[in-house]
Amino acid sequence: MHWHGKPLLDNLGIFHSQDRDETQAWLQKVDFRVDYPTRAAGQIDTRLNGIYLPGMYLGYAQYGATVHVRASPARNDYWVQLPLRGHLEATVGRTCIDCNPDCAWIASPTRQDYYTMRSDADSARIHLCLNKSALTRQLEMLLDEPLGAPLEFAATMNLTTGYGNSLARFAWMVTNDLDQAGSIYFTPAMMIMLEQFIFTALLMSHPNNYSAALRRLERPIAPRDVKRAIDYIHAHVDAPITLADIVRASGVPGRTLFKHFNDCRGQSPMRYLRNVRFERARETLRRAELGRSVTEIAAQWGFTHMGRFSVEYRLRFGESPSETLSRSFANSPSRATNRAARSFADFRAAWWKGRRPD
Repeated sequence: MHWHGKPLLDNLGIFHSQDRDETQAWLQKVDFRVDYPTRAAGQIDTRLNGIYLPGMYLGYAQYGATVHVRASPARNDYWVQLPLRGHLEATVGRTCIDCNPDCAWIASPTRQDYYTMRSDADSARIHLCLNKSALTRQLEMLLDEPLGAPLEFAATMNLTTGYGNSLARFAWMVTNDLDQAGSIYFTPAMMIMLEQFIFTALLMSHPNNYSAALRRLERPIAPRDVKRAIDYIHAHVDAPITLADIVRASGVPGRTLFKHFNDCRGQSPMRYLRNVRFERARETLRRAELGRSVTEIAAQWGFTHMGRFSVEYRLRFGESPSETLSRSFANSPSRATNRAARSFADFRAAWWKGRRPD
């Protein structure tokens, strides 16, 4: 995907500057650090154009001069960089990736320094910023189960053939269409459909740590023994059930159930049970009333070792159980009622004070 024309999405300009300090200050506000080498090649001409969808950003970026860009730890988005001209050098751990119009870079927020790159002078690119929560929800919807680990994509994508070429051409087509005043993508319904299409295409096509599970979606419907086992798990998820209980409920030998379960779900029955329990624990923490504790809620769903529960909970959901519970307390109806009562009492006191004669 080679291109040397005028900046794209100019009618959707977000930031434009030819000043170094102004560019650095603006990008710092959105949690990016931009540094210019001492003898940076090229004339500074920063243009950031784009459109915000409900869970995604589609944009065009150029800096004019050579720059080093690093995301702050506050950012946790997924990024797809589709170079139009010039080169980007991305750093992933100790690996350097040379990105150009034939090779895209996918940045996954699974490590603190996940977004570090050097952009050559006069380079330009289309980029997609995918909200982590929105993309995770889409993946969980496709899998019909909660994630056991954060989503991580392969870092490079070939743009000369196959799905990579198809995705790049689609992004190019949409970007060019958005440059037109009557673009169909400006309607809210089309924005949602566009976002869902890109999410699903990327998840289903580009290698990631859930690719094997997603491929199983194309397999036949689960055998009845797996369905019986799943129904039993959901009906007794808060009880101390054992593998023997699940096998007995399935009506087939354990080895048969294991094979069928792995073929259909990509995991063992007990792993499935554990995933369901974590999801139930999270929902309970999010809806907890004042006075309930993390230990009590974890025990309710079969977790007795609080240290291991807290570590795995954070890995799955990106926050500690206590953080989820605190947010629940802050949003609880009783807390809101108390705040409203205090506000009314303050208002009434002020009103009466104003009515008193001097």
